[in-house]
Amino acid sequence: MGSRETRVGCVEMSVAMLISGTVGWLVVSSQQSPLNVVFIRCVFGAATLFVICAFKGMLRRGLFSWHMLGLVTLGSATIVGNWVLLFAAYSRASISMATAVYNTQPFMLVLLGAVVFRERITFRTIFWLTVAFVGLVLVVRVEPAVLAKPGEYLEGIAYALGAAFLYAICSIVTKRLKGTPPHLIALLHVTLGIVMLAPFVDFKHLPATPNHWADLVVLGVINTGVMYVLLYGAIQKLPTAMTGALSFIYPVVAIVVDRVAFGQRLGWLQIIGAALILLAAAGTTLGWQFMPGKRAAFE
Repeated sequence: MGSRETRVGCVEMSVAMLISGTVGWLVVSSQQSPLNVVFIRCVFGAATLFVICAFKGMLRRGLFSWHMLGLVTLGSATIVGNWVLLFAAYSRASISMATAVYNTQPFMLVLLGAVVFRERITFRTIFWLTVAFVGLVLVVRVEPAVLAKPGEYLEGIAYALGAAFLYAICSIVTKRLKGTPPHLIALLHVTLGIVMLAPFVDFKHLPATPNHWADLVVLGVINTGVMYVLLYGAIQKLPTAMTGALSFIYPVVAIVVDRVAFGQRLGWLQIIGAALILLAAAGTTLGWQFMPGKRAAFE
């Protein structure tokens, strides 16, 4: 792998994660229900990804099969459900806490891998899982001082955990789509999302101001279409460890944005708990080891 390719991949991944970190801000600023936000995101995202896929020649018939469409449909249901739950969590538990709790998804992926693929769970994973659980307990114990909807904090935490679980399922389903261009998978996900959500959209309460529409257009075009292209381009160029390391730009940006845009003040327990979850997620994603001499005994 050339150093120039690695540098380009790093830039693409970093920009993708910076963009991703502003999702919560756009969702909350749009003042729409989670279902409406996800539907409109899918509409603008599909339009953007259709143009990109057509330009890249990814709409040819040979890339489609009934098996592929079946897996994509399942993946679409999980990723759309993931967005709805995560966006619902933002207004209840705050962007910062929802993002921190959402980062438990690497553990859910590990546990699902153990069930679905019979993968062994190592001592290292159990250690980091324990750290994340302690962090989650601290996050759940005390409600932050400033919330959009006081009293709904635990509900928001539950939504964020549900979103993480659905994302883990989507990751496993998408792994089985080897040979299908990622941009095409993303296009089909959001296109099917339009069909799935259309019956539940509150068309009487769509955005009433240009600013609110602008939030949703940016969410669909930039935070969905452009971000997917950058993210998948980076994944193809970078080693897995580097991709994992750069992915932690996202929660950091989300927490900073929450503080700057909405003045979200977190208690020390929340800060410590969020830090433990992110530390544990980093340890799992990047394969940090303890007691290397005893590795064989535990694995």
